[in-house]
Amino acid sequence: MEPVDLILLCTAAFAAGLIDAVVGGGGLIQIPALFSVLPQAQPATLFGTNKLASIFGTASAAFRYARRIDVPWRAALPAALSAFVLSYYGAMMVSLLPKEWLRPLILALLIIVTVYIYVRKDLGAVDQHRAHGRRDMLLALLFGGVIGFYDGFFGPGTGSFLVFIFVRFFGLDFLRASASAKIVNAATNLAALLFFGANTHVLLATGLAMAVFNIGGSLVGSHLAIRHGAGFVRRVFLGVAGIFIVKFAWDTFQ
Repeated sequence: MEPVDLILLCTAAFAAGLIDAVVGGGGLIQIPALFSVLPQAQPATLFGTNKLASIFGTASAAFRYARRIDVPWRAALPAALSAFVLSYYGAMMVSLLPKEWLRPLILALLIIVTVYIYVRKDLGAVDQHRAHGRRDMLLALLFGGVIGFYDGFFGPGTGSFLVFIFVRFFGLDFLRASASAKIVNAATNLAALLFFGANTHVLLATGLAMAVFNIGGSLVGSHLAIRHGAGFVRRVFLGVAGIFIVKFAWDTFQ
């Protein structure tokens, strides 16, 4: 690999870590960069390398949030557990099912989520601080499993969907939802990486170099989110979702 290509990938990893730490969606930057710089590599190898680069940044952001934010563990942990299990099986399906089947559905869901959050300006502005009982834990298991499988199989938009779920169904503000999403996302990344790594679908040196910059971006992103609060996270969410919709529509219908 040429030095300029590695610099490009590391720059993309930093930007991805920053965006991902605030609201998710780092794959929007990192995955296209990998496919652009390494067009000769197998898709499974690029997805595995992306997981290796991402997991360190996601885990560091999750750790930073857990130290500074009151994480709703009764919702976050069941979601993380089921997401971990289903993400592994989702990664197994990467080479078996055509992702083109998912593209129109994911695009439609992302548009609905973005419009819903834009219209409901009060959604996620104030945390309800409600107790999460057995029903919430079951919902967390269900949503975590669905999103975990999707992240292992495809991935783009996972963080955004997780933030929306924690805001809409668990009464969190955008900051606590983002913190919870990072914990679940770390679990999905780890499970998918275990599968890809066991099947040698990882460019180790490239992934580790990108991981260093992804961590740097995640530290900056989590600092900004904690400092500026739920309103800042909401604005970033809408901005990233808007960009993602345009790019995803272009890739789907071009």
